[in-house]
Amino acid sequence: MKLTRKVVLSRAKAGELESVRKLNCWGCRLTDISVCRELTNIEVITLSVNGISTLEPVSRCQNLRELYLRKNSIQSLAELFYLKELPRLRVLWLAENPCCGQDLLRYRLTVLRNLPNLQKLDNQAVTEEELSQALLEGDEITASPNNLYMDHGHTESSGDMNATELTAETDSDLNFSMEETNKIREQLGMKPLPKDKFSSFSTLKEVDGSKKKRSNILNAILLLLKDLGKEELEFVHRTAGNRLYILQKEGLQEKR
Repeated sequence: MKLTRKVVLSRAKAGELESVRKLNCWGCRLTDISVCRELTNIEVITLSVNGISTLEPVSRCQNLRELYLRKNSIQSLAELFYLKELPRLRVLWLAENPCCGQDLLRYRLTVLRNLPNLQKLDNQAVTEEELSQALLEGDEITASPNNLYMDHGHTESSGDMNATELTAETDSDLNFSMEETNKIREQLGMKPLPKDKFSSFSTLKEVDGSKKKRSNILNAILLLLKDLGKEELEFVHRTAGNRLYILQKEGLQEKR
C-alpha cells in the first residue's frame, strides 16, 4: 500500500505537506513511503508495523528528530546510509526488522557507528561507552544499498564490479592504516594524506592480530589530531578521559 499525500494530510490534520511536523502511520500495511521526500519539515515519523523495505525517502527529511520503524521489512543495514545525513535525528527504533539479524550486539554497534548522534536506539539510551565501542567494532556503511559499501573487510556491490577485486585486502599494515585514516579524513572533509607523510607515524610493529589492529587505530588517531581545532581536541580529551576512567575502574574491580 502506498502512503499518499491525502492520507498524510488527513492523519496530520494539516493543509500542506510542508507544515506537517508529526505523522503516525502505525500498522497501516504501507510498502511505499515515497511521499516522505516532500515532508521537509517533519520532526517525528511513526511507521512501525508496516512493510517498508527502504529508507531512501526519509533521507530528505532534514528536520527529523524521531523515527519509529519497528517490525518492517528492512533487509539490510546498508539502509542506514540514508539516515547518515539527518543532522537532528536523535531517536531511532529499528528492532524486529530482518536487518537486525541474530547478532544483536553487532547490529547495535553498527547502527551507532553510522549514527553517532543518536541518544536512544530501540527504546534504550545510548551510552558513551557504547559509542566508543562502536568506533572499534561496528561496521561502517559508506554507500547506499544499490552501490558498493564496505564494513570492516566485508564488501558488497551491484552492477559489473568484480567481487574478488573489491574484497582484496592489502598485505601491508601501513596500507591498511592509511586506507582507514584517509576514509575518516574524507568523511570529515579533509584531504587524504600522501604515503610519505603517513609512514612517519607508522612506528608500531606488533605480531599479535589484536595488537596490530590497535596499532593501526593509534596511527590513525595521531594523524587526525594534527588537523583538529581547539573545540574538537577538547572533546577528544574528555572522551579519552572518560574511557580511561572506565578502564581504571574495571581494573580495580578485577583486583578485588
